[in-house]
Amino acid sequence: MPKKSLGFPTHTNKATLTVFVTVMVALFFSIILVSASHAQPTPRPPTNLGGEDTPLDAGGSVQLSWTASPDDTVGGLVEKYILSRSTKLEGPYEELSYVITSGTTSYADAGLIDEKGVIQITKPKNNINYYYQLIAVGKGGVKSEPTVIDQPVMAERQWFHPGRINMLVASLVLSLFILIFIWQASLGKELYIRPIAGLEAVQEAIGRATEMGKPVLFIPGIMDMDDIQTIAAVTILGRVARMVAEYDAQILVPTSRSLVMTVASEVVREAYLDAGRPDAFKPDNIRYLTDDQFGYVAGVDGIMLRDRPAANFYLGTFYAESLILAETGASIGAIQIAGTAMPSQLPFFVAACDYTLIGEELFAASAYLSREPKQLGSLIGQDWGKVIFLIFIIIGSIIAIFNQLNPDLISIKSWFEMQ
Repeated sequence: MPKKSLGFPTHTNKATLTVFVTVMVALFFSIILVSASHAQPTPRPPTNLGGEDTPLDAGGSVQLSWTASPDDTVGGLVEKYILSRSTKLEGPYEELSYVITSGTTSYADAGLIDEKGVIQITKPKNNINYYYQLIAVGKGGVKSEPTVIDQPVMAERQWFHPGRINMLVASLVLSLFILIFIWQASLGKELYIRPIAGLEAVQEAIGRATEMGKPVLFIPGIMDMDDIQTIAAVTILGRVARMVAEYDAQILVPTSRSLVMTVASEVVREAYLDAGRPDAFKPDNIRYLTDDQFGYVAGVDGIMLRDRPAANFYLGTFYAESLILAETGASIGAIQIAGTAMPSQLPFFVAACDYTLIGEELFAASAYLSREPKQLGSLIGQDWGKVIFLIFIIIGSIIAIFNQLNPDLISIKSWFEMQ
């Protein structure tokens, strides 16, 4: 009876197994050799990493410089650098997401804000020591050994910029003119202000409304009290309201912001009190309509058509509603005085109103109407300052022209340049 096989390999099977093992061993070593041949070398680190505070700034920025890695060459191993910082030499270091390409040997750490205003990298805080670490990154993401800065760097705020002495001198000159004219106005000296037709007509418009027994309508723009034009308009409202009170007329002030209504109410109340007629003040004449732009315009137009004021004042910030208001006022035959610093709306007011205050005339109106020494002196001082600045601009332009013809002829051109 034949013996059963116990599963041991025969001579043929042993040869096959030997060949298989040999092939597998060869394949294993081939893979190791291929992997070794494709392994990326580690780039050498940069050296001489140093830093200093960014000069002549408000702080929050430091300037860093270093010697590039020896492998940072054209077609070399280095692809970029990674910058990290810490408040301690031993770390931990926070990696900063700046994109520092190869070939770069300096960088400013001043924080990073994206297009949406989101802070991506916080700027260094002032008066705090920072340590920096720089790593060279090669192909395949292979990183070098880190290079750590030798001495900590501190961001500091500089209070004086020697390159802006010209602006300091200009500011001092302007302040001096303002103080001189305020002092002269306080002594009662008559100061000349050029006539402004729109402001000269204020008394005429209020007088006409009084004679006709009709109210005066005052629109302080459509913006809130955080708008400089609204502030100027409310200031003028106080002068107009006092004149209305002295003439024993009525003033209507519809507003599109609740805070403007509150301020306007107090301003008009004080104007009537200063005029000696507090009993004539009617709080219901200062009213809030709506924040909606065209809802407000519809409400004001309704007031015009019902109460038919004889004098309309449009002073402040206006947008698309300007022409609607002015045309409605013109249709009822009212004297209209407008003023705004919005260039896009000035043509409509000029076309539809009797008088228009253009640009800064709106801001000068309060001083013009009140003749209060501080406002009057400030206004005239600013005008003289503008004259001086204009002279300097002309001189600077002439110097710049001659400097182009002969750079060595005049050496003070840089004093007129903004830095």
